[in-house]
Amino acid sequence: MLEECGLRVERQVSVAFDFNGMHFDEGLRVDLLVDGSLVIELISVERLAPVHAKQLLTYLRILNLSVGLLINSGAATFKEGIRRGVNKHQDFASSRE
Repeated sequence: MLEECGLRVERQVSVAFDFNGMHFDEGLRVDLLVDGSLVIELISVERLAPVHAKQLLTYLRILNLSVGLLINSGAATFKEGIRRGVNKHQDFASSRE
């Protein structure tokens, strides 16, 4: 559906990163990367755990992106199953409304 709206969607994107002096080419995989600017992580669990949000934030930090979505298809409703993650949030007047 995202592609039908004209967005570029990449699936299972390998994320390269450096840690403690070592380089990892394929240590992590992002489920969906939309237009190179939005990470979408898809899971199916009864309840979200803190580790799920931390995983999304890790991807955002490594890719130097601002926003991501965590979508849990195991929740009772879509509204209950979607969470937004923000990297380096800067508070401004319209974000508080």
